[in-house]
Amino acid sequence: MTSTVPNAIEHADEQQPPITMFGPDFPYAYDDFLAHPAGLGQIPATEHGTEVAVIGGGLSGIVAAYELMKMGLKPVVYEADRIGGRLRTVGFDGCDPSLTAEMGAMRFPPSSTALQHYIDLVGLETRAFPNPLAEATPSTVVDLKGESHYAETLDDLPQVYRDVAEAWAKCLEEGADFSDMNRALRERDVPRIREIWAKLVEKLDNQTFYGFLCDSEAFKSFRHREIFGQVGFGTGGWDTDFPNSILEILRVVYTEADDHHRGIVGGSQQLPLRLWEREPEKIVHWPHGTSLKSLHADGEPRPAVTRLNRTAGNRITVTDADGDIRTYRAAIFTAQSWMLLSKIACDDSLFPIDHWTAIERTHYMESSKLFVPVDRPFWLDKDEDTGRDVMSMTLTDRMTRGTYLLDDGPDKPAVICLSYTWCDDSLKWLPLSANERMEVMLKSLGEIYPKADIRKHIIGNPVTVSWENEPYFMGAFKANLPGHYRYQRRLFTHFMQKELPEDKRGIFLAGDDISWTAGWAEGAVQTALNAVWGVMHHLGGETDPTNPGPGDLYEEIAPVELPED
Repeated sequence: MTSTVPNAIEHADEQQPPITMFGPDFPYAYDDFLAHPAGLGQIPATEHGTEVAVIGGGLSGIVAAYELMKMGLKPVVYEADRIGGRLRTVGFDGCDPSLTAEMGAMRFPPSSTALQHYIDLVGLETRAFPNPLAEATPSTVVDLKGESHYAETLDDLPQVYRDVAEAWAKCLEEGADFSDMNRALRERDVPRIREIWAKLVEKLDNQTFYGFLCDSEAFKSFRHREIFGQVGFGTGGWDTDFPNSILEILRVVYTEADDHHRGIVGGSQQLPLRLWEREPEKIVHWPHGTSLKSLHADGEPRPAVTRLNRTAGNRITVTDADGDIRTYRAAIFTAQSWMLLSKIACDDSLFPIDHWTAIERTHYMESSKLFVPVDRPFWLDKDEDTGRDVMSMTLTDRMTRGTYLLDDGPDKPAVICLSYTWCDDSLKWLPLSANERMEVMLKSLGEIYPKADIRKHIIGNPVTVSWENEPYFMGAFKANLPGHYRYQRRLFTHFMQKELPEDKRGIFLAGDDISWTAGWAEGAVQTALNAVWGVMHHLGGETDPTNPGPGDLYEEIAPVELPED
């Protein structure tokens, strides 16, 4: 893929190892762990059938429940809304069921290797996602300050855009040892990864993304910083991330999380739904043919959790919306952490006070999308005067910001994501209904494409989401602010509980906001596997010596620990 502003290194050697989300904070090979024939571990036979509460039926919760079931435990999944979490795929009323909209996660990098394990496991297909200037994208229009530029490759854009791309490359190399870290991640050179990252964490924890750009001689031009914010790299503009910690951005570019994206054919929500129904071939204790669905009454998860508290014997007691009260020796909490502060009545004794502080300080990004179904991919029609596509994937400083064109062939109905926005740009849409949003978006796009009558191709009502307004989410994903590294470390390492007092053990945090790569499904999977290791260890189990788990290797790869004083 050719990004609008590409990564700093163009790798000429095609034979070098592929990149993976292998660190830099916790360089553990989750993909190797999953692929090993010995499996993820085992528990004592005396614990077979033990119930474990799994709170949240998103990808992290379903992965954790699936792996616990394979070990012979009985996961009890609680879900307030629908299985899938922010893997949410919806249809359009009255339209062909094949037309779908991805309200949450819609594009996944190949570096998400643990995620890919489960995509392959359930037999889903992926295809290239039409990001700006990607190979799968016929054309891209960059529209800034009322001036539009049509491009099929980066070279088609004015020189200033290539200057911005070069400035970003230089900024990463000079300020963040990009090529050295990229090489170490590819080679899975843990000592070198840790050496580079330890220095950067200490140096950059207090730095914003924007401050990092300003400190670079390559970005001394405000105009270059402005264009970079509006157009960005990989998926589009990144100015909504400017106040966030630069460490968050470095994790993305080091692991190529914003490159070579693929979408899941038929929708991403199929992944957790298929895992819910999957009958594993290798399973302990339970008879063949057992699935998560079959372990739950009526094939449905328990309803929303309303209360969590500790009871005698260091048990975790869960009360749900039906008033049912159950007590467990272990629990995994995978919902967004703010739910512990608002929707669920919790005892302070659930977590150490430092962890409560970290939960409270978690910073979530807002995000909104709006999709419309159309009769066909009319954007592939050619303008008679220019010979160009009549409409293109669009990046703009207008209200819509990012517009994506999604089709399944030239003669089939298609879908347009009229707008995908974050943070302040998302909040601008919040008071408006779906139809009001659509009208504003069509007006903005009409100014960019005066010859394209988008409205005449629309065949159904729009669907929209503002994740900050979703009652069981209150935001799209975590994004650390400067100075938040210590908080994130506490949350991520919570699965290592041997140093905790006994009355603080037994409940494990998971989910992408607990990971170092929030907003990416890979982080949801990785933290689910951490929690599975934690529950297994808590119940007296262990991994096979030939396949050590994340907790077994923790002392060698633990995240950098900054001083607290």
